This record gives sequence, structure tokens and C-alpha cells, in this order.
Amino acid sequence: MTKPISPSLPISYSKEVAAAKLRGAPLVALESTIITHGMPYPGNIEMARSVEAIIRQEGAVPATIAVIHGVLHIGLEPAELEALAKTSGAMKVSRADLAFAIAERRTGATTVAATMIAAARAGIKVFATGGIGGVHRGAEESFDISADLEELARTDVIVVCAGAKAILDIPKTLEVLETRGVPVVTYDSAEFPAFWSRSSGLPSPLTLNSPAAIANFQTTREQLGIDGGMLIANPVPEADEIPREEMEIYIERALDSAERDEIAGKAVTPYLLSTIFDITDGRSLKTNISLVENNARLAAEIAVALAE
Repeated sequence: MTKPISPSLPISYSKEVAAAKLRGAPLVALESTIITHGMPYPGNIEMARSVEAIIRQEGAVPATIAVIHGVLHIGLEPAELEALAKTSGAMKVSRADLAFAIAERRTGATTVAATMIAAARAGIKVFATGGIGGVHRGAEESFDISADLEELARTDVIVVCAGAKAILDIPKTLEVLETRGVPVVTYDSAEFPAFWSRSSGLPSPLTLNSPAAIANFQTTREQLGIDGGMLIANPVPEADEIPREEMEIYIERALDSAERDEIAGKAVTPYLLSTIFDITDGRSLKTNISLVENNARLAAEIAVALAE
């Protein structure tokens, strides 16, 4: 019996990304939840444009990824980026519901996991984000562990971040990454960073000091046939960091508030980030923007090194 032919995946490449793919230019994937769920308009569109500009300045091409009305977009045109920044009610899609958003013709912003899937599908090797998800504090009771960790273990994309989000249980997050065989490399530091802070108080499993060294490491992994992603932890610039001891006070207050308000599931992270923004009078957002821009710069440098 002949199997019915499945319709092709509804996927759209921006003009800039399509041209880059044709000429073999280095590409850097960008997530979209930071736009729809990370900060309000117009700060979100200003940040998105800034990050894309930094990647171009470093010789690579940005590819912001999102699902818009059921179409998987690899790169957004300026008007699409603006519209997404103004969108309310967009789904926050991960591995479990990326296909659902496409099948049901929904609009969804991609998390780290979903962005990695889309980037790999599009042949993009490097992805810049703010911080990855991980093992939540109290996970021994809630079992709340981000799908980002599993995606890092199975999808061949280099993820550049400022470490795991400091609201998480970072030691347990690193343990899971080690168990799943994910290389964790801190850029130019022996200490693993904690998002808003340059140090988590934990040593980094691995350290490399140049984009070329990171590209060489990835090439060697490919030569050995080792599957899965690589995590590059890039400490926030010193001038913009909030020291770890100070951040812990804010995080504990935000966690207490989340418990009182019975926040759970996907709502936890955006709730905590919003609460910390309020507690710090917006200082945390300034640091967040700085680290995202810093990660975009390094990701572009790695993408260029891989292409050479």
C-alpha cells in the first residue's frame, strides 16, 4: 500500500537568511521568547534590532526564529520583527509543542529547545541566547527541569549563553549536563557564570579563550562522530554585572513571591524575571540586555571561525 505524501513543512526564510545560505555565509540563530516574554515593547524591539546589528557587524547573518500563523520563520523581515514585538498571547514553544503551533497555525515564540530544533533543521550551527533553562530549585519535589538540557544532549548546535539562569539550581543543572555528555565551556574564565553575575561560585568544567579554539573543538567532535550540542558560557561584561551575593537576595524574594502566588510550569521563569525586574528597579533588565548583546557578539565570532 502506498503511503500518502505528507505536505511539506511550512517554513520561510527571510531574504537576508536565504541569500546567506546560498553563498555559504556564517549564520547565527536567535530565539524569540526574549522578544515576546522577556521584556515589554518598545524595549524588546530595540534589543532585537541591536542584537541583529551586532551579529552583522561581526561578519555573520542573524536568523531570528519564530512561528507566525503556523509558518516556521528562519529570520524575520523588519516588519515581521516589529509585529512580533507587539504581539500579545504568543505561545512559548518548546520541543513538546513546536509542531503543535505549526499544525494549528498558531503564533509562537521559540525557547532555547525549539530554536535549536529549528536551527538544526535550517543548517545553522550557532545560536545566541541570554541564559539556558535547567533544573529549577526544588526540582526534587516539583520535577521541574527545562527541556533545554535534553535538547543540548541531542541537537547539534552550539549554544552561547551567559550560563544557566541564576534563578535555577545551577549545581544540579551542571550535573545533568555532565550526565548527558554535553560539553560545558566557559569563555575566557575558569568560573561558570550565573547569568546576571560573572560567577556562580562553581568551577567551569572546561575553558577556552578564543572563538577559533571553540570552532576547533566543535570540528574535532564532528570528526569523532559525537552528536549533540555544546554549551558556551560567556560571562556578562564586568561593568554591567550584578554580584552573585546581591542577586541571591533578590532571587529568594522573587521565589517566595512565586510560591505565594502559586506560579508553576512555563509561567515560573517569566514571573521570576518580571519580579526581579521590579525588585531591582529595572537594573536586572539592563544587565540582561548587556549579556544578550555580549553573547551575540561571541556567537557571531564563533560562526565566522567555523566558516573559515
